[in-house]
Amino acid sequence: MAGLELLSDQGYRVDGRKSGELRKIQARMGVFAQADGSAYMEQGNTKALAVVYGPHEIRGSRAKTLHDRAVVNCQYSMATFSTGERKRRPHGDRTSTEMTMHLKQTFEAAILTQLYPRCQIDIYVQILQADGGNYCTCVNAATLAVIDAGIPMRDYVCASSAGFIEDTPLADLSYVEEASGGPQLALALLPKSDQIALLEMNSRLHEDHLDRVIDAASKACKDVYAVLDQVVRDHLQEVTALIGDRGSA
Repeated sequence: MAGLELLSDQGYRVDGRKSGELRKIQARMGVFAQADGSAYMEQGNTKALAVVYGPHEIRGSRAKTLHDRAVVNCQYSMATFSTGERKRRPHGDRTSTEMTMHLKQTFEAAILTQLYPRCQIDIYVQILQADGGNYCTCVNAATLAVIDAGIPMRDYVCASSAGFIEDTPLADLSYVEEASGGPQLALALLPKSDQIALLEMNSRLHEDHLDRVIDAASKACKDVYAVLDQVVRDHLQEVTALIGDRGSA
């Protein structure tokens, strides 16, 4: 973006962060009583809502039934008011279809689907406000929702974007940094095993720099994991305290 300094001489970004610093993350679990699992997440100014139903019997056509594992069904959408442009975004548009496919691939790698043969797990994610890192915020919100639903996973699956601007890898890109048009990637990681669930890159980057950018995204994913783990522990304490209060009443 012409005229906008994305990285100052002192190494600070437009929003005042250092190169490897995450945006502020806030999250809540169990926001919908009707769903099996749900979570709301803010990552900077990007806000996402995730809802999980299942495991349950496959509804409709049984042609997609898998006899050795569960089917993971994902749906990604953006609220009409999520960006400055007020336009309808049909579920079948190219971006939504691509994001839905990426989410499905990510959670098939993380959920222990073999425990639920001939069943289906539904994950619905909606972006309420978009300010960069939409896919990553959706993955992080959906991870909390899956945990809230009590569905066993191999590990948390944590996601972060990373870019390469002025010979410096930047973690957790904002919309302004994404719009600059530089090389950027999205990484979904199972942090304890360092197993990659999904790695997507949308522009060219010289292979000499690739390891540095992936390392920046990987470190950011582990920082996200620390935050998500604390959110889960806090939620568990709240629920335990609530059950204890009911039991003593």
